[in-house]
Amino acid sequence: MNTAIEIRELQAGETRLAHEAIAELRSAYESEPEFVAQVDDVLRPTGYRLVGAFLPGREQAAAAAGFRVGESLAWGRHLYVDDLSTATDARRGGCAGALLEWLGEEGRKLGCGQLHLDSGTAQERFDAHRLYYKHGLAIYAHHFACGL
Repeated sequence: MNTAIEIRELQAGETRLAHEAIAELRSAYESEPEFVAQVDDVLRPTGYRLVGAFLPGREQAAAAAGFRVGESLAWGRHLYVDDLSTATDARRGGCAGALLEWLGEEGRKLGCGQLHLDSGTAQERFDAHRLYYKHGLAIYAHHFACGL
């Protein structure tokens, strides 16, 4: 891991610092004000938290993750990663891996027995899948969905 990477949680008022990285994954939130409003006004009140990986000399997070703690019959108490993305110019620098390590530690601190995330199956996600495998994640299920 790059020892110059600083991992820190972003509070309301700092949400914009994750926009560049998250917008790579969530292109519907190309607008920074819309992203900040969605996170701070809609998601945070439901337990969503945001963490960023910062590199020296860079104001915006090089990578960011949105997550929440949940309870379910299937998984018990778990940490679910909603969003994990790295800015294009910061890829392969260890930032996403550092975030996964931080998320695992945070989950353990919060008494979670498992960490979960969903990832698309498109070929452009293969690098992300290699990262997940490297950090001990495995495919345990298929995720099904339909529009309503």
